[in-house]
Amino acid sequence: MQVGLTATVLALVLGSCAAFAIHRMTWFGKEFVSLLFVLPLALPGIVTGISLQAFFSFAGFPLSSWTIVVGHTTFCIVVVYNNILARLRRTQGSLIEAAMDLGASGFRVFRDITLPLISTAMVAGGMLAFALSFDEVIVTTFTAGAQNTLPLWIFGAIRLGQRLPEVNVVVSFVILVTIVPVVIAARLTGGGGAARVPAAK
Repeated sequence: MQVGLTATVLALVLGSCAAFAIHRMTWFGKEFVSLLFVLPLALPGIVTGISLQAFFSFAGFPLSSWTIVVGHTTFCIVVVYNNILARLRRTQGSLIEAAMDLGASGFRVFRDITLPLISTAMVAGGMLAFALSFDEVIVTTFTAGAQNTLPLWIFGAIRLGQRLPEVNVVVSFVILVTIVPVVIAARLTGGGGAARVPAAK
């Protein structure tokens, strides 16, 4: 649970920054960088897991909870990035331009216009990222080392045929925890968000 929450927070921060950079800026190699962000989700999990394990071994980083967080963040960024980038492309640039023409600072434009418009996309992206991280097995297997997570415990118990009644209860809970965020995220992404208009003084 803690690994999933940490990976989700990191994915929200990094994915949001990447989406803003790709949407707002025009620079050489923009499409290539955008492809690199999507690549971890497109690649098979075993390729991502082996690549991360090889990198950690080469860099001399011992496998721990933090390497699991890094591994989960690599593919959780993708869903946050895609959600926010799609919402930014649907927003009207005239709202931001009008606010800046009226003298609003960059921070106030972000607080009153941009953030309300993308808030539901951020929540949906965060929920999807948590759902992906919570039940990830393949990448975790290669980055966990001696650490044991809930999906790895379930996988090991099923493989050895041990404590199956307990496993059935835990699996039911995992399915529920995974499905609920996905359903909520699907409903949230259907809305376009609304900018907050400050009351006239």
